[in-house]
Amino acid sequence: MDLFQAMTVYVKVVEAGSMTAAAQSCGMSTTMVGNHLRALEQRLGVSLLKRTTRKQSLTEFGGIYYQRCLEVLGLVASSEQLAEQAHSDVPKGLLRLTAPPAFGAERLAPALSEFSRRHPQIQLYVMLSNQSMDLIDSGFDAAIRLGELQPSSLIARPLQDYTMALCASPDYLARRGTPRVPEDLQQHDCLAFAYPSHDDWRNADRIWRLRGPEGTVEVPISGPMTINSSQALRRAAVQGMGIVMLPDALIGPDLLNGNLIALLPGYHPPHRPTHLLYAQDRYRLPKLRAFVDFVMEKWAR
Repeated sequence: MDLFQAMTVYVKVVEAGSMTAAAQSCGMSTTMVGNHLRALEQRLGVSLLKRTTRKQSLTEFGGIYYQRCLEVLGLVASSEQLAEQAHSDVPKGLLRLTAPPAFGAERLAPALSEFSRRHPQIQLYVMLSNQSMDLIDSGFDAAIRLGELQPSSLIARPLQDYTMALCASPDYLARRGTPRVPEDLQQHDCLAFAYPSHDDWRNADRIWRLRGPEGTVEVPISGPMTINSSQALRRAAVQGMGIVMLPDALIGPDLLNGNLIALLPGYHPPHRPTHLLYAQDRYRLPKLRAFVDFVMEKWAR
């Protein structure tokens, strides 16, 4: 017995309402439909249908098994579609991506407009989060990650480092003065980002590390707010609430128009390593290969 064919016939019988109608839909004889059903019931050891001369109805188990058949046949169909896409030269289908919020909003999202023009048959689903979600379990095709990576079976392609800068608004500096050396930060209101517990910068809400002419300096900081949103920190800084350490990609326009002023030019926060991650076995999909090529073209180290 071909189990998948028998399951398909059973689904057709349930949905068509009779073996005769199912036979017409499947392009086989009513006798053959009956043979598939009997073979399936013998394999399972339980009845799926209650048959009378006038109608048929599902047994309790038959109803449950019908739903399972739908799930199994759906998985088989999607797997075949996946294989078909893998052999197609045209990148198409749904591409699921995840990236950190600041990078995603300021770098990735603007670039995806160009990517979509190049590959109009790819639909994008983008999740911006500071959480390092499991690509396989969460069903993502690729991720952009900041910070040091944990060992895994994923392919990790290095990208340009993510750079940060210290800044404050002209209003804040007029009221509180401008720090000249890192130690001056201890006398200022410093607004901190709340990094996730797994992040290698998770202590940056208490200590800022700056690289200078004599190496790395660690400065304890304090202030009126710690928050897990880079955009919220930027807005608070523009309003004069305090000094912030934020990605260059986010504050670049504010530095150009004077809403924020860069501080301590001889000292810089450490660069954050950035990687593009994806599973090796999914790289055969044209949609993922197209995205990987695009990202490396834009931000390869």
